[in-house]
Parts: sequence; structure tokens; C-alpha cells
Amino acid sequence: MHTAAQEAELIDRIYECAVVPELWPQVLDDVAKMTDSRGGLLFSARKSLYWTASETVRDVFAEYVSDGWFTRCSRRVCLYSRSEPSFFVEQDFWTEEELAANPIYRDFFRPRGLGWSAGTGLSVPTGDNIVFSVEREYGGGPIQPEQVAWLNSLRPHLARSAFVTARLRLQRAQGASEALTALQLPALLLDSAGTVIEANPMIDDLRDLLIHGANGRLLLADKRANDMLHGALAAIDDAPEIATNSFPVRDKHGKAVLVAHMIPIKRSAHDILGTSYALLMLTPVAAERRPSTDLVKSLFDLTPSEARIADGLVVGKTLEEIAEAGDVALSTVRSQLRRVLEKTGCTRQAEVAALLANLAIGPGGQA
Repeated sequence: MHTAAQEAELIDRIYECAVVPELWPQVLDDVAKMTDSRGGLLFSARKSLYWTASETVRDVFAEYVSDGWFTRCSRRVCLYSRSEPSFFVEQDFWTEEELAANPIYRDFFRPRGLGWSAGTGLSVPTGDNIVFSVEREYGGGPIQPEQVAWLNSLRPHLARSAFVTARLRLQRAQGASEALTALQLPALLLDSAGTVIEANPMIDDLRDLLIHGANGRLLLADKRANDMLHGALAAIDDAPEIATNSFPVRDKHGKAVLVAHMIPIKRSAHDILGTSYALLMLTPVAAERRPSTDLVKSLFDLTPSEARIADGLVVGKTLEEIAEAGDVALSTVRSQLRRVLEKTGCTRQAEVAALLANLAIGPGGQA
């Protein structure tokens, strides 16, 4: 059993990988070991496919990509078919009979000693599609629910760090300026007080939303988003596992137009980004690639249970109806609702529903 100290160190190393991507293989290997798996994988696709893996499975997945198995594999299709922001295992999609007849498992994974996995998919409005998985020996049996729950606790950190890595195309930046330019999104480097150390030119287009306060301190015009930003900065060292690191930024009309992602600068990442404390990336959500409700829930780090609460609110269900549908206590639903409010920066149930519906409706989007 891993300790809280081990988990905290692992989270630091996950964020270190954001701008030092050559460290991913060892981190993926350590995540895999903590779930009794052989190795771990990170796939990122936008216009091209980029991937990295533990050394223990690198040769297998090099063959998986080069021989065309990746393009034929239904696993990632299944991952993206589920709305919950979660890791999934084979049993969530197939029976044992179906697995035995599945060509990918029958002809690729099982002959190479593999066959059990836990994976998660993340799509973001920028067009990046990211998949994480841990791969277990077939003889080890399926990955267990408690191990999936632990992976889900890491998922927000893995997702944020991999988002930066994907924008950098798994290449180490040579310095802060190069990193901020390569992201191709509005981005700033901040110190612990929120002072802007460096920013890329795309920030200039957001002058109505970003305010430069005294001594260069960054303030957001959206007061709730500003409180969440500086609260997250304060929590990076003391409580990184519970810090709110993704949150909506609203315009003067109360419409969410950005999702802010705060990525702590950890360990050797300081060698690239200097004395910075955090990288703040801003993803536009009001353009033609407006995200679905499910994506927004994922961006806000909602757990599967919290996501079900948000789902219910969007379609107009009462808390009592949500509790009954999920066969859980009303007190549990109320507790989960409080977390949803905190993570989305909302104060009322109706505001959560309006926020998610607003973000989900747009050209090419679905209500």
C-alpha cells in the first residue's frame, strides 16, 4: 500500500513531466507498479500521433503503432463513448466471451502476455485527444475497483500535465519563452503571489478578462475565478491533491468564455521555466470547438459521482430525484453537490446547470 507521502511525491513528478516529457516513462512505470501492472502508456493525437510508454511495454506498443493495431483497436473508441471522467477496465465494455473473440485481445495483447488494462480518454476544445492506460499481465487478472479508484484520484493531475505535454508535442522546451509560444494558447507564468513572470502575446486578446494589479500581480475580472486562482496558488504546496486547478472564467455578462488550468511548476521543470511557481493556461470555450457538457465536467475535475450530480442538474432533476436514481442517500448527494459548486465556482444549483448548458450549446455542439 502506498503512503500519502509517496502519492504527494508522485503528483509532484507528474507535474514535472508537463514540460520535461522525457520523464513520463518512469512516472508511467511507477503508476503501473502501484496498480500491479506491467507498464503505462500516454497517447496524444491532434493532427499527428505522439506517444510515450514505460520501458517495460515500449517495444510492444511500438509494434502496436507501427503495425497498424492502434488504428484498428476499439479500446479508445469505448473510452470516449463513456461520459464519466474516469478510468475504465475491460469489464465495463465487454464480456469474457467478447474479449476472447476480440482480434486486438486475441491476436495482439494476449499472445504478448498482456490483456488487462485500465484506461481513460480526455478530449479538449483545442482538438487534443489524450489517452492514458496501465497494462497488466494476462495472468494477473483484471485490475480491481480499488485500483481504478486510486487511478481516478490521480486523473486530474495526469490530465492537466499531459495537456501541456501534448501541446509541446512531447518535446522538451528550451526555455520559458519557447514553452509559452509552443502551447499556442494564452498562457502566463506566475510566482507564488500571482505576479506575472512572463506571458505570451495571446494574452493581449484577453484584456477585458485579465487585470494587471499592483506590482504586476495578475487579477481576473471575474471575482469568483480570481478567488479560485489565488486559492489554488496558496494550496499548491500545502494541499496539492485537493487544490482547485481548473475553473471557469466568465465575462462581464456572466457567460463562461474560458477554462483556466493551473499547472504547478515542480522539480526540474524550474530549469526550463525559471523561478516560476505555476503555469496558467487559458482554453477558450466560446469558439467553434465549444466543448460538450461531459468534457467540461472532465475539465473541472468532477469525480464520476459529482458528474452524475451535474448531469441531473442540467436536465432539471431535483436532488431527491438524483438520489433516488443513484440509489444513494440524499445527504450524500448534498455533499457531492457542495463539491460541484466549489469546483465550478458556482453558488447555486441553477447556476451549475446554466454554466454547463451554456458551455455545451454552440456550433457543432449538443445541448
